[in-house]
Amino acid sequence: MAGRRPRFLAKQELFDNPFLGTVLRGAGQIPVRRGTGDPAALDAAAAALRRGESVLIFPEGTVTKNSDFSPMEARTGVARLAFETGVPVTPLAIWGAQQVWQKDGRHSLKFGRPIWLRAGPSFDPFEGFADRGSRESIRAATDRVTGVLTELVNDLRARYPTRWT
Repeated sequence: MAGRRPRFLAKQELFDNPFLGTVLRGAGQIPVRRGTGDPAALDAAAAALRRGESVLIFPEGTVTKNSDFSPMEARTGVARLAFETGVPVTPLAIWGAQQVWQKDGRHSLKFGRPIWLRAGPSFDPFEGFADRGSRESIRAATDRVTGVLTELVNDLRARYPTRWT
């Protein structure tokens, strides 16, 4: 990210909170109107990438629901952005956050547990594809990103201290 502030895509509901929304907008985060098909979030993300900004996306579009916390099938936004802007994808895996905060709320908050991150090398998820813009290519590129993220997550999971799990 080379000194750039990251911009995250975050669900619109977070922006609807008066305090949190002010903070998110002030930090330049990008609201996503989930389930509407509204292209505004990807348009804003593409514009930011073209300006040389760093955009972080959780490709699944939600908190992982798999019982083993492995990546779920991703939505196609990350591949569509890579296709539209020509910007490579830099995969970043996170492991341990599920030990700190569960989706069911406050009673599951556990302090003092490590959260590990691992970045993989940047890559073009469309490399070797003849028809980059087809629906099939976009899905395959998305699946390629998910595959890389799964490898990174599996590596982190294998090395994560068992005392925290």
